[in-house]
Amino acid sequence: MQVANKNLPIKVTGRHVTVTEPIKEYAYKRVEGVHLDYPRIIEAQVILDVQKYRQTAEVILHCSNHITIEASAETDDLYASIDQAVDKIVQQMRKYKTKIMRQHRPRRQEVRHVDEHVLSAEGLDLIEETEPAVIHTEKYPVKPMFVDEAVLQLEMSSRQFVVFLNAKSEKFNVLYRRKDGDFGLIDPSFS
Repeated sequence: MQVANKNLPIKVTGRHVTVTEPIKEYAYKRVEGVHLDYPRIIEAQVILDVQKYRQTAEVILHCSNHITIEASAETDDLYASIDQAVDKIVQQMRKYKTKIMRQHRPRRQEVRHVDEHVLSAEGLDLIEETEPAVIHTEKYPVKPMFVDEAVLQLEMSSRQFVVFLNAKSEKFNVLYRRKDGDFGLIDPSFS
């Protein structure tokens, strides 16, 4: 039996589209129907975007333990995009819950520390003297969490890295996905 999240704050916004009441009610109904007992959903955002024939729905769930779950879908119908994005979110939540339930098994993932080395550009003729241009700037929320929480956050996200304030060391860290499936941790030290 699924119980709907009746008191869940849901924010529906539109980019390049005016969000009508029927679309807003449909998004509310679909997101309220998402329910698993863990992780507990604190807040939900639905971002709708229409550009010619591309109609995109992005659903972001802010959950307990600093967990953010995101999914998006693009179709030629806004209602279908909402359905697909919510289905992806439910699938990710089930995957996350399964991982939590299997925690009694030893984890294969290990966090490796990476030392940062600065390479000298002297003698390299291939480097041009022009500086690269910053083409995209993104604000990234930095939350205090432990390394294992950051690993779970990264597992639930499609991102390649997570920046966080390490709750143990009180320093900024970056956890990233490695090609071999493990995770790497950048723990900067200032000398």
